[in-house]
Amino acid sequence: MFPYRIVLLAALAGTVAAPAVSRPALAQAAAVAAPTVHISNFTFGPETLKVKVGQTITWVNDDDIPHTVVSGTKLFKSKVLDTGDSFTFTFTKAGAYGYFCSLHPHMTGKVMVTA
Repeated sequence: MFPYRIVLLAALAGTVAAPAVSRPALAQAAAVAAPTVHISNFTFGPETLKVKVGQTITWVNDDDIPHTVVSGTKLFKSKVLDTGDSFTFTFTKAGAYGYFCSLHPHMTGKVMVTA
């Protein structure tokens, strides 16, 4: 399985021609490449993320202090994330979803979900 990931990532980067890869291998590679937001230096990066309905986003706290991830519409709310902790949420409807850190409200981000 691991070589498929390398070949798929290289093909996406345009560095090699990709051999035929089975659908399950492609699905697994896509799952590995799930969107991630890193929390670092009191910011969410990227600040705005575009995904499709059904995709799961993972937020990872890379800071050395706790943070949270809270939807402005109360759609999702993480526990307090210590260094290295993560939170995931799957978006099931299209729309624009703003979020913030409840411990540091100046920290904001947005997820744009398309059909």
